[in-house]
This record gives sequence, structure tokens and C-alpha cells, in this order.
Amino acid sequence: MVSAVIAVVEDEASLRRDMVEYLRGCGFDAMGAKTGRELNDILAAKPVSVAILDVNLPGEDGFTIAARLRETPGIGVIMVTARGTTVDRVVGLEIGADAYMVKPVEMRELEAQVKSLLRRLESAPAHAPAATAPPAADEEHWTLHSTDWSLTSPGGVRVSLTSTEMKLASLLAAQARQPVSRDQISLALYNRRWDPQDRTIDTVVRRLRNKLEKAIGETPPLKSEHGVGYVFSAPVRTV
Repeated sequence: MVSAVIAVVEDEASLRRDMVEYLRGCGFDAMGAKTGRELNDILAAKPVSVAILDVNLPGEDGFTIAARLRETPGIGVIMVTARGTTVDRVVGLEIGADAYMVKPVEMRELEAQVKSLLRRLESAPAHAPAATAPPAADEEHWTLHSTDWSLTSPGGVRVSLTSTEMKLASLLAAQARQPVSRDQISLALYNRRWDPQDRTIDTVVRRLRNKLEKAIGETPPLKSEHGVGYVFSAPVRTV
């Protein structure tokens, strides 16, 4: 029997090592990564069944990674983090996590969550559609590059992004054509609830929109959704 591949994304080396070793002892093919970029390498090399994600990671955070992984059918997501407020739990589950565990985690409970999630994935219909359909082959799309933090337009113009812009772009790309609330954006970018009196989110979005417009010479598909938040109305591929 082929062992299920489990990716553990945790920047704390000792905890990452402990989880990987424990899961290997349970018979899983467990692999560790400390960033979203290292997770991408694992995803390119092996068919990951479950990704275990910390939230506070360097670069791309766990919420953003979870939203991105939701595009790939058949990969389960378990959040394991010190951020245990009700808001954090709700946002994690809404973005795409299948389970949310608060540190310190009992290893036997983690094992039980992984096994339970694998059973659910195995029993899911094989023809179930992905949450976000990939763009058609002949449809113009944008490309988000997670390795060097850049976004390429359908016309081939590549725009470098800051860390904050990359987090925002990743979140919007994972839910392309679907509105993302200001509350989700605020939690993913700043680890705080959105305050209607705070214009920080709108400022970040406006700067990104202006940067893209200046680079490509036309209005980018980054639009506001009245009363909700923002949406990237064009298809996006993350590589």
C-alpha cells in the first residue's frame, strides 16, 4: 500500500521535526517545509494528500496558502496554529481549511485528524468539481509567481510585488472571480479584524491597482465589490 504524502509547513524547526517524525512513525510519507515556497517544491515532486499549515509563516502566510491549495482538488488542509480566536478559526475554515487545531497540539489528536481527513477525501466523489475552475486553455489569464513575488499580465508584462501585495494577490487569486471580504483580507495581511474606520486595506488595494495599471497601460481586473470587499475578475494561475 502506498503511504499518503503529508506536507507539514511550520517555520519552527523543532516542532516541524517532531510532527514529521511522529507522522512517519504512523506510516505516512511525511515531509517538512518552513515556507510556502518549500511547500511548492514538495507539491511539484509528490502527490500531497494533506497539508498541515501554521498561520504565521515567513512570506506567504498559512491563510493565503490554504486559499491557494483550495484550487487543487484532493488536497486536505489542516491548520495548526497558536492563533485560536473564534475569528481566526472561522476565517481559516472559510478560506479553505478542513480542520483547525490550536497549539500546543497533542500528536495523537493530530494523527486522528489526518486519518479522518484522509477517509473523507477517499470517500469524496471522484467527479467532484474543484472549488475554482481553472481557466480554459484559450482564455487569457494572469500568472502569479510565488517564487519571486510577481504577477504577469496576459500580455506578458511582469510586475514585481511587495510582501503585502503578494499576500493580497495570492488571496484574490485563490478566489478569482469571487469577492473577498475586507475582513478576510485584514486578517490575512495584518492578523486583525477589519475596522470600517481603517482605510489601510483600501490603500493597499489602490496602490496595487495603480501599480498594475501603470505597468500594463490599462485598467486591471482588480475591482471593488460594494458592501463586500474586492475581487480579481480575471482568471489567475499560480505557479
